[in-house]
Amino acid sequence: MGQNKTELRLQELANDYKKSGDDYSVKNPRALKIHVKRDLTYNEREHRNVVEKEPRRIREDPVAFMLNVGLYYQGTGWRGYKNYIGTKILYPRFSNKMKQLVLDSKKVKDMIDKLADQQTETIIAQKKWQPNDKRVLKQRKALKKEIEVVTKQIADKAVATVDSLPTLRFFAFVVNNILVRLYHQGVHIRESEWVELKRIALLAQEKKQSLIFLPSHKSHIDYLVVSYLMFRLGIQIPHIVAGDNLDMPIVGKLLKSSGAVFIRREWGNDELYKTVLEEYMATLLNQGINFECFVEGTRSRLGKLLQPKLGVVKIILDALIENRFSDCHIVPISIGYDKIIETSSYATELLGTPKEKESLWGVLTNSRLLQLKWGRVDVRLGKPYSLKEWLDDQIKMRGQVNTKLTCISVLLKSLGYRVLADINAISVVMPSALVGTVILTLRGRGVGRSELIRRVDWLRKIIDDKGGQVSEFHGMSTGEIVDKTVVIHKDLIGERKGKDIVEPTFYPIAAFELSYYRNQVIHLFVEEAIVCAALYTVVKKGGGKPLQRMQYEDLLDEISFLSSLLKLDMIYKPGGVESNTRRTIQWLADNHVIEITGDGWVGLNDIERQCGRENYDFLCFMIWPFIESYWLAAVSLFTLAPPSMHANQKPIWVDSKLFANRTQSLGKTLYYQGDLSYLEAVNKETLNNAFIRYEEKNILLKKRYSNPKPWSEVAISNEYTPERQNGILMPRGHLWGLVERIGRFRREGKNRRDNATVSTRVLRLADMLGEHNTIPTANQKAANKKSQQDSKL
Repeated sequence: MGQNKTELRLQELANDYKKSGDDYSVKNPRALKIHVKRDLTYNEREHRNVVEKEPRRIREDPVAFMLNVGLYYQGTGWRGYKNYIGTKILYPRFSNKMKQLVLDSKKVKDMIDKLADQQTETIIAQKKWQPNDKRVLKQRKALKKEIEVVTKQIADKAVATVDSLPTLRFFAFVVNNILVRLYHQGVHIRESEWVELKRIALLAQEKKQSLIFLPSHKSHIDYLVVSYLMFRLGIQIPHIVAGDNLDMPIVGKLLKSSGAVFIRREWGNDELYKTVLEEYMATLLNQGINFECFVEGTRSRLGKLLQPKLGVVKIILDALIENRFSDCHIVPISIGYDKIIETSSYATELLGTPKEKESLWGVLTNSRLLQLKWGRVDVRLGKPYSLKEWLDDQIKMRGQVNTKLTCISVLLKSLGYRVLADINAISVVMPSALVGTVILTLRGRGVGRSELIRRVDWLRKIIDDKGGQVSEFHGMSTGEIVDKTVVIHKDLIGERKGKDIVEPTFYPIAAFELSYYRNQVIHLFVEEAIVCAALYTVVKKGGGKPLQRMQYEDLLDEISFLSSLLKLDMIYKPGGVESNTRRTIQWLADNHVIEITGDGWVGLNDIERQCGRENYDFLCFMIWPFIESYWLAAVSLFTLAPPSMHANQKPIWVDSKLFANRTQSLGKTLYYQGDLSYLEAVNKETLNNAFIRYEEKNILLKKRYSNPKPWSEVAISNEYTPERQNGILMPRGHLWGLVERIGRFRREGKNRRDNATVSTRVLRLADMLGEHNTIPTANQKAANKKSQQDSKL
């Protein structure tokens, strides 16, 4: 009977979608391809604004607004959320049931017993009791009871309280009003993707399996958008992993009642906490409850996808390997915004300003903010796939999986990058990204309106040719789109016009903030940008055409170095460097950017030279800010040199936080003095990735401590220790060789053509910062004191 009901709903779904003219059936469901170029012809049925008919403000249409309030209150139509697809939730004591399943699980009880035994043994040793002493049993019972109380507190904090349908409807009403007011052009979806998701959800419901939603993470709004769409389109809302920094008064309770699972950012060595959370997630998956987490781990402050953070995904994969549930379905999601609420705060955070305490409710209820019109949101889904089938394929390819950490690590990494590649493949380039990218990839102070429109059209076409997706313009001209985008981003893009200005001219007011939107495009051009930056090592030298080319093998060597250097910041297409380079160079040659001679020389194409290198420069501008960051990180290592008065001593250890702050101070100084082209190169996220790469290459050494709280200190390796002559840092040795190697790819500037002058200026500043390295920080003093005490024992 259940199977017949599912088949009936599947047929209804297919019949409904057939009305749009698409060939779709239950027996032969269309596999929605996401890795190939799509037909993006606008279709009212295919591209849908799900909030198009929702009233925005009570004063605009009081009758419609109050009617909408009534519909939510009464639960009319889709607002009732009574026939959603998925395991049933939203009934009294649902969360208590989940909590009890966790607390009664063997895994949690075993951990409680283990900790009680360990603590009892410690007390026995301290008090020198005999094992058969009656006090031992009494003490163990007391300890076990205390641990059980702590366990319940952990569960109370983490378990989502999705018990009340009226509360969820209220939440949906609030989110609906926030979204339609902030994003006045609507929340857009691609209809066929949701038809496919509903089909998978119906089949998963039959087998009591979960959907695992893995969205990109750009903004706090992401939480709201995904849950709202699931509510709006009739799919079980997911339980969402969220940082406990969002568990604030009032809003925290509302978020928990709508699926939020609050967890600590750091679990450390807290075995009890880890066990409870793992058991809770495994229980949800066993019960067929939909789940959502962000594979990037945190919001991207740079606009592009971050490297995968796989803690929660590891819990899911481990539970599947241990047969805690039969299967689940991975659903990659890309969320694009014309503008996000955090752009300004991201920029200040990246430049070193301490992060302000989270206040999502304050942001969302800010009356001034809700008066703004920030364009649209575009949500795209990747084709869902079975995690078990993916795991089986991996086992066939790699061999049988065992429980060794290395094997699980390889699988996790593979899954993480698969998800990121899927998100990149379905991501939509928004108008803000188009306009921001063009403005930041042109030489000069600004760009005229006609030229801006021409380059936006060019960028749209090139993205389409590469198989990417551009947000629908819905019949508007490129000029209209440009004008609307400039209005939305009037705080980032300035316009000069007037009687004494021949043509309206646009310029970046805040290039750093605008780079957030440019970085949303970089995944489409990263390989091409690296090839162009590698070729720039000869192009920047000037001279005739024969002097601005290089042999293919030499170019490949430069590309390999740069690709390896930037691998923590860039997500490359599958395949090795050589195969990717051949494909990329062929694409550049086909588009007349570069040319390859029969004897292996690679250089700029004559057509590209005639158009002023605009396409070649565009690609270089995409990657230059990241190259600048890695160059700055390499230069900052000179600050770790022993001070001049201790020229003969070995490198000394410096608190990592102090070192990072000094690096940003050095970067800002170099930027304002003209030795650094981009202020965004000073951002701490990219610099941190650069330091990780230098640590991996054994250039930078690092010690990590856990007390009194996690901290670390760094030093330069002996091989890369800078040289001094008469107490002055000298531009030579392995470290300076690294600086110069990276510097070859940097954008040329009039203040940087005299290398001797640059090296003197840069090293003088680095030496000034390093003079105070011998002064220990509070953390170092505490560590030294503990070390001295331990040595006396």
